[in-house]
Amino acid sequence: MTSSELWTRETADRYDAEEAEASSDAVLGPALAFLAELAGEGRALEFAIGTGRVGVPLRERGVPVAGIELSEHMAAVLRRKIDEGELPVTIGDMATTVVPGAFTLVYLVYNTITNLLTQDEQVECFRNAARHLAPGGRFVIELGVPPLRLLPPGQVAVPFDVSEQHLGFDTLDLVEQMLVSHHFTHDGDGRYRRENSRHRYAWPAELDLMARIAGLELERRVADWDGSPFTQDSAKHISVWRKPA
Repeated sequence: MTSSELWTRETADRYDAEEAEASSDAVLGPALAFLAELAGEGRALEFAIGTGRVGVPLRERGVPVAGIELSEHMAAVLRRKIDEGELPVTIGDMATTVVPGAFTLVYLVYNTITNLLTQDEQVECFRNAARHLAPGGRFVIELGVPPLRLLPPGQVAVPFDVSEQHLGFDTLDLVEQMLVSHHFTHDGDGRYRRENSRHRYAWPAELDLMARIAGLELERRVADWDGSPFTQDSAKHISVWRKPA
């Protein structure tokens, strides 16, 4: 077991509704095209596949997909959409769980590597990706850039969403590289539901070093799934590392 926090049944049941925008064609379409191109004629493995927001439509595009998921509740929601024969899911953590076969693509989206709360576990995640990749295969991560440039001196909180339905902000521990994401969500009955989750943030350069430890080489880094250039002002990155042939 890793240090990742487990998703509860209640959170899993409402996940798809709360992430409807992230599942829209406008948002998801470029990601699916990016991943399908890298998978080619081979198989894809999604670490932390969750409810199948990405994995299910990628499978519908003809890419054979398998998944690893720590939360049985999240996997149960996925299983309502597609059966085990079409998209097998193994319950376990993404740092150590091994599934059979070799893959041309392993991918990890939506900041999920930060659910591993230690550097050692994040390194093991890279090693696990390399373990599953066929020679020449790619490991892809989607991850936000730590928002430290937005912190005035003495401030530790950064808002990322302020709307009528949701207030979200992150608090950061700059020594431990830890981030707590706070959410206040309007439930429609006049009350707000409060939730928070812990994450270990990492810079792109640190991820590149993790990749080197795992025997992977950086192939490219872009700012979004549409391939736009990654710059010092980019809020996130899509990074692709390749296992040498």
